[in-house]
Amino acid sequence: MTSDSFVQPSIPCFDGHYDHWSMLMENFLRSKEYWQAVSKGISESGTSATDAQRLEIDTLKLKDLKAKNYLFQAIDRSTLETILCKDTSKDIWDSMKKKFQGATRARSQQLQALRSEFELHRMQSGETILDFFSRTMVIISKMRTFDEKIEDVVVVEKSILSLKPKFNYMVCSIEESKDLDILSIDELQVSLLVHERKLEQQDNVELALKVSSDHSIKGNGRRKSNGHNDRGRNIGRGRGNYGH
Repeated sequence: MTSDSFVQPSIPCFDGHYDHWSMLMENFLRSKEYWQAVSKGISESGTSATDAQRLEIDTLKLKDLKAKNYLFQAIDRSTLETILCKDTSKDIWDSMKKKFQGATRARSQQLQALRSEFELHRMQSGETILDFFSRTMVIISKMRTFDEKIEDVVVVEKSILSLKPKFNYMVCSIEESKDLDILSIDELQVSLLVHERKLEQQDNVELALKVSSDHSIKGNGRRKSNGHNDRGRNIGRGRGNYGH
């Protein structure tokens, strides 16, 4: 192959992403000079058509036939079987547009809604780390079903920013000791779970001390009260004896 050889572009195969495929396919057909047949279609020549007009229409028909051939190669059989009218390349093109462009727009709107949900995602009051990460991964899984390429590092950074203030100490420790670019979602979750358990244990100890302190105060109060009554009764008895 010489340096002057022209590399033929490959036919863009339909992969379910209509907007991207249609852009590539249109560009491909334009490069072959077949786009006019696809976009405008072919009008039959009338009896009053001149020889030049009939020749132009015949040329357009040949281009349409070649464009159809490329579309047949670009579209998989199962999809092609759902297209009822395949008389011209324009028929095929319009059918593909009608069938898939609306679905693509709906997918795009759903993905945009999920992006917004992820952006606003925050840890809720009273929510545990497990519950928070469970909600997080549901959103991420849905986004990835729409072929959204969201990296783990994005999820890790977003999760750290979405935690409650009580995890600030642990977040600082993670940021100082870990490389967030390589920290996995699972590793982050495990570290936060350990910290959460320590916080729970600390809260339990403080609660137990408070309960013990409350009981001690109440007990002292009862003893003081009982002592005062006893003294009162003793004084009363003493006065009675003195009187007799």
